Amino acid sequence: MAGAVAWRGIHNFFLNPALVIPALLFPLFFLAAFAGGLSRVADIPSFDFPAGYTAFQFVWILLQTVAIGGAFTGFAIARDFERGFARRYMLAAPRRGGIILGYVVVSLVRVTVTGGVATLVALVSGMQVLGSGVDLFGLLGLALLVNVAATLFSIGMAMLLRTSSGGFLIQTPIFVATFLSPVFVPLELLDGWIEAVASVNPVTFILQAGRGFVAGDPTGVALAFGLAIALVLVMLPWAFFGLRRAEKAG
Repeated sequence: MAGAVAWRGIHNFFLNPALVIPALLFPLFFLAAFAGGLSRVADIPSFDFPAGYTAFQFVWILLQTVAIGGAFTGFAIARDFERGFARRYMLAAPRRGGIILGYVVVSLVRVTVTGGVATLVALVSGMQVLGSGVDLFGLLGLALLVNVAATLFSIGMAMLLRTSSGGFLIQTPIFVATFLSPVFVPLELLDGWIEAVASVNPVTFILQAGRGFVAGDPTGVALAFGLAIALVLVMLPWAFFGLRRAEKAG
């Protein structure tokens, strides 16, 4: 069943411009607006990121892209319920956990494409990468874990709601979690309530480790991977909870 769900989701994504184009434009918009439009932030005397502001922003854009990619998968699940496909999956699946796995595979394939395009555009626009191949592999690993965690959260929400009209409940928590982190400047330059929230936000530590990979100065790697894995482990039972509720709803 996982293979059938994954094949249909990937097939629909690549053959539907209404799905492909927004998924590609989303990271490119943030790259132009934040990395380009806010590049003067790098002139702040206390801003010190050796790879430059484009690389500094790119890590957040990449994590935001893979996280929202998980939300887009949730939207697709909600549409599948409205059209009856999700119920067909549950009727046909002897082990319904395969449905969750199939949707996770779809999400990973989607963000591989969108994240790859964003990375290519950032490199073409002059982004510096001071880290080695091993460092970039570490950044990729963090991004994939973030995507899986966001996808599992979205699966749980979509199976609870079973309607696309509640899409904001899928997307908003992910947006809030990523924006309540050091988006535009390092954590030490934040002030007030946003600094207090960002200091305890797990996304902050994942983001800082990712920026360390790009700068060639890995820091907080064990904590970042531990938090990312913990998010996956927390969201997995949530996804199964949504699946059980969908089963009971018929």
